[in-house]
Amino acid sequence: MSKKLLAVIFCIVLISSLLAGCGGPASGPAAPDTSKPADTSSGTGADAEEPLNFVLIVKSYQSTYWLAAVKGAEEQAKARGVNCTFNGPNSESDIADQVQMFNDAINSKPDGIGIAACDVSAVLDSLQAAKEAGIPIICFDSGIPDAPPGTVLATASTDNYKAGVTAAQGMWKAIEGRVTGASGKIRIGVVNQDATSESITNRGLGFIDEMTSLCKGAGKSVAVVGNDYYVNKAKEKGDEASADVIIEVRVPSQTTTELCATEASAILNQSDTIGIFGSNQVAAEGVLTANQNLGVLGSTDDKIIAVGFDAGSIIKAAVKDGTMYGAVTQSPLKMGQVTIDLLISAAKGEPVSDVDTGGAWYNKDNMDDPSIAPNLYD
Repeated sequence: MSKKLLAVIFCIVLISSLLAGCGGPASGPAAPDTSKPADTSSGTGADAEEPLNFVLIVKSYQSTYWLAAVKGAEEQAKARGVNCTFNGPNSESDIADQVQMFNDAINSKPDGIGIAACDVSAVLDSLQAAKEAGIPIICFDSGIPDAPPGTVLATASTDNYKAGVTAAQGMWKAIEGRVTGASGKIRIGVVNQDATSESITNRGLGFIDEMTSLCKGAGKSVAVVGNDYYVNKAKEKGDEASADVIIEVRVPSQTTTELCATEASAILNQSDTIGIFGSNQVAAEGVLTANQNLGVLGSTDDKIIAVGFDAGSIIKAAVKDGTMYGAVTQSPLKMGQVTIDLLISAAKGEPVSDVDTGGAWYNKDNMDDPSIAPNLYD
């Protein structure tokens, strides 16, 4: 190529560049896309669209009650477009395992954690750690009364003391005549699976205090005996030597149906026992397990009146056939759903408050009612 031709080409390129700089037809930066609203969040558009991530820790997987709570949470998480993982120890006695699960959840830095604490004192340090990490905590089923300020934002649970009162009132309908007509000492048993969780202790105390009040209203003196925690926390513990009615409270060394059955047997084998209360699914099933060898439960005046709590196929069948006089149901499905709703609000910085998820007395006459049946999980 000649030098003259090269010079011509160079001139053409130079002129084209000058025209582009003066506003000629050159390509510039792309125009903003106005087809969708601009992202006004503090993060990137991709970050803003990521779903919230939560962890729920149940007390255990040893009863179908917790499976029902998990099901409710799973359904609500799917409906609201958030992610939730679930964990829990094998038994409600495995307190250290649950604390470790809680700490692991905190270290994973989720947007929030829901927990039903097996032991309300064992998780206090973990709660403080979660607060310092900026992770909102929602309790369900059981609250944590001594939680460090600002660590637990809300609790979704049954009013457990009130539920225990309901159980006592339900039993009273069957035993009132036997209490008022008794000429000697009579005994009412209470089997609580533990003396550590807020739900169980409040439920047991609600039953004890209300039964004490009902018996005193019938002109009978009452003494509470047995497990030290419940005896010392009862509104009135009375004098065993002079009492007309003995309320005997037993707690197993571990929260298993078999050990609850052992404690129940000790009560059912006493000749002056007229009633017994199992304050949750494990304890109530323990009462029924004990009865398999004894055959002393029923709904007639010559039988011991048993009242349970929660549901499950064993308790439902016993209520239906009259072996168990009745029980109080919670709504674990609703509890799981409400916990997800509270976690979402808390993660968004919205105010949250405690929610009473309710409870109701049921027996063979009303257990198929539309207001009761959905809460009677298998």
